[in-house]
Amino acid sequence: MAAILALFSSVLWGTADYLAGNLTKRFKAIAVTGVSQAFGLVTGIVLVIVTGSFIAPNLSWNGYFLPAAGAGIAGFFGLVSFYSGLATGRMGVVSPISTLSAVIPLSVAIISGERPTSIQVLGMGIALLGAFCASGPDIVKGLPIKPLLYGLGAALGFGIALAFMAQGSKTSSLMTMTSMRVVSVSMCIFLALRFRTVGGFRVSDLKILVIIGITDFAANLMLGVATTKGLVSVAMVFGALFPIVTSLLAFKFLNERLHKVQYLGILFAVAGVSLISIG
Repeated sequence: MAAILALFSSVLWGTADYLAGNLTKRFKAIAVTGVSQAFGLVTGIVLVIVTGSFIAPNLSWNGYFLPAAGAGIAGFFGLVSFYSGLATGRMGVVSPISTLSAVIPLSVAIISGERPTSIQVLGMGIALLGAFCASGPDIVKGLPIKPLLYGLGAALGFGIALAFMAQGSKTSSLMTMTSMRVVSVSMCIFLALRFRTVGGFRVSDLKILVIIGITDFAANLMLGVATTKGLVSVAMVFGALFPIVTSLLAFKFLNERLHKVQYLGILFAVAGVSLISIG
């Protein structure tokens, strides 16, 4: 169950990133992040009300609110960095580096006492290598500083957010993801008031923003639940396979050519997931 949830979260994340990456070519990344996160917050509130899952927040690290606040701040900066990087047109630099985000929660899980089998560790390494290669590393034309920094910022932000999400999910995955949006949306409201703009979106753009917000929230929620159903380290590696989905969608709908290294990456990812599953 944990593996299925984590893999499906990758599908949703990859889809959200593909849609957001296209949108940030026309609008500022921080605006796309803010408005989509707002729709994600609405999704979370509706789910909390419908399921009756509300839990009063407290200031204990063993609760969900403090980890959610940390995840909201880190995730916000990670998303802005990632979407900004995609908007530069150097997805082959930004996306592979962002997959390294899994290293942070993976390290935290192992330090905290998780002990995957040797076969699972081998599978994790191969799967992460596959996700990196499937993103289409584009360094043969030189390594531009701006996309590189965006990629590192995304990896750091996502990695910290994922570690906090796993901690908060021990209490409630749904409340953790919803509280994350409360924090990130509050930051966006402050910025919107400061700069007196909400991004200049048209009504026709709202449909895509709603899909991005709901899809991103669902991906977070599924990965959070996955961390409570099995090894956190395994769930994080499975959740890091989202660039494969983004690349395939770009190939299908934008006619972006897949390079040989991307086909090899997909093969590595499948092999890695198989090893983890049998381990």
